[in-house]
Parts: sequence; structure tokens; C-alpha cells
Amino acid sequence: MDFIGANILSVSQFERGDIDRIFAVADTMVPYARREKVTRVLEGAILGNMFFEPSTRTRVSFGCAFNLLGGTVRETVGVSASSLAKGESLYDTARVLSGYSDIICMRHPQSGSVAEFAAASRVPIVNGGDGANEHPTQALLDLYTIRKELEGKGGSLDQFRIAMIGDLKHGRTVHSLCKLLCLFENVQLVLVSPQELAMPDSVVEKLREAGHQVVVTDQLEPSIKHVDIVYSTRIQEERFASQADADRYRGRFRLNRDIFTRHAEPNTVIMHPLPRDSRAEANELDSDLNEHPSLAIFRQTDNGLLVRMALFALLLGVEDKVDQYARPITWQTRRNQI
Repeated sequence: MDFIGANILSVSQFERGDIDRIFAVADTMVPYARREKVTRVLEGAILGNMFFEPSTRTRVSFGCAFNLLGGTVRETVGVSASSLAKGESLYDTARVLSGYSDIICMRHPQSGSVAEFAAASRVPIVNGGDGANEHPTQALLDLYTIRKELEGKGGSLDQFRIAMIGDLKHGRTVHSLCKLLCLFENVQLVLVSPQELAMPDSVVEKLREAGHQVVVTDQLEPSIKHVDIVYSTRIQEERFASQADADRYRGRFRLNRDIFTRHAEPNTVIMHPLPRDSRAEANELDSDLNEHPSLAIFRQTDNGLLVRMALFALLLGVEDKVDQYARPITWQTRRNQI
């Protein structure tokens, strides 16, 4: 695809070569994300960060990624803080705010809303999550993390095994990741959820059409045997008609150190898109795994910065100019390495 000026609305717009391009640029961003160097390649550019649904990691990650490239961020958080609360249409909001920005990242609770917004925008739009539909940048950073974790063990994105666990019906992160996996070969997937929260049939069909082996089950412990990746998700309580409906499923699939040790291979990688629900009645990914070397959830968030920096660079056409505007940092801090 031609990245310059493009919208990033769905992973369906990518081909395998596009993924390779994004990841190659992400690799070059490591010195800047690690604060080894500073670049001002986007100095003067403005990111409009519009999040009409609660977010911490995605919103801050987008903002930090743009800042690390030298750009400025302006944020709108919550519908109540915007003119949408006064009845303004997405069309009018897009026409106005795209005049103030060079690129916009948007999250909205309604499926298809970001595409509607993009149709009226005068600048590129990046989908930060639209309802239960898609979350393309999360899928990209998940895939980037899987690639790095597998390469460290001599594997690749072709011919690996993954178990996805939890609310697969409403989880936009797993929807987008599955669509990306269709670009690769011989992936084995075990989809673990209550029957009522199973992966949509349309997604399962796409996986099988791509030649992947797919097993659908509601059994956790046998499903994490002999896989390379365990990808856990929380119950998406905000997508249910009521809290009582969501509570029926919370805590059904808990992964802790004991279960992992007894049933998974020692080098199986544990992933989660975050936030993980750490309340006692849910606790789908136990804190007793926090220091386990297989836990990759914080490596995921670090990788998200690299992928989003790469997307900004590609969409604004500066991916080959980043180093030209680089200089050493002028401060010192104690940091863990990415």
C-alpha cells in the first residue's frame, strides 16, 4: 500500500509486504524509544488524539510515539468533553478538527464510527478502536511482539501455535489479530471461550480459508499444552447489556503460575492486550506471573511504541528522514531496556 496520507482503519487493508515494511521501520525506532537519541523529524506537526471511550495505554502510547518523533499532541478525552455531547455529528467534528491537525487518532464505542469520521476528514485517521469491531494498531503490535518472541526461540510467524482465551466475541484485539494471521502460513489456533462468547463465525471461517488449523473449545487447561503463545483477554464488560450479564463470565478462565507450570510448555509466551482485570472476582491473568520470564505483556506495551512511531513516520512520509534530525539526549534517567 501507499502509506503516505493513508487512513489506518482495518487490518484488512494490509498485505504481507506492508506488515514487513511497518516492522522494518519499527526496528529503526528502538534507539529513540529507548531514549538513546532524540529526533525532531515531526517538529511542527500536530496529532489530534481523540478518545471518546476510556483508554490509558493506547491513548498515551499514541501521544508518546508522536512526541518521540518531535511532534505536538492535542487531546480530547470523553464524549462529555466534546461537542458530540451537544449533538454535533461525526462529519462536522471531523471537518473541524482535521483543520487543526496533521493526523488524527480516534477511539469510539460504536463499530464503524472511525471509518465514518475518516470519510469527512482532511488528514489521515488512525483507528484506535471502534467498538467491538477492530483495533488495528494493537493487532500490529501484538504480531510484532509474537515475531520478536518467536525469533528469540528460533521460530517465525509461519508455523506457530497460539491459544486465544477469554471474551473472543467482543474482543476487537483478537478479531484484528486473527485477520492479520491470515496473511501467514500454517498457524494453529485454539480458541478458548464460553460458547456464548466464542469467536465470530466469520473470523473462524477466514482463518480456515487461509489454511490454518482452528480448534474451538471451552476447556482452558488442555488448550495451553503444546502452544507457543497464550493470548489471554478480559471479559469486555462494557460491551454487555448489563453488568450482571458480564459477571456471569468473569473469572471463568484464570491463568496463574500453578496452572501455567502444570499445563504449558516452559517457554510458552504469555500475552494480554491489557488492561487485565486484576479484581479478585476476575483476575484472568494472575499477578503471581508478574516476574515470570514468559510474561510478555510489558514487552508488548513497549513494542506498541515502536509500531506506532513507525506508522506515524510512514503515514507522514518521514521514515527515511528520522536519523537526519537526530541528536544525543541531554538528560539521564534509569530505565529498563525495551
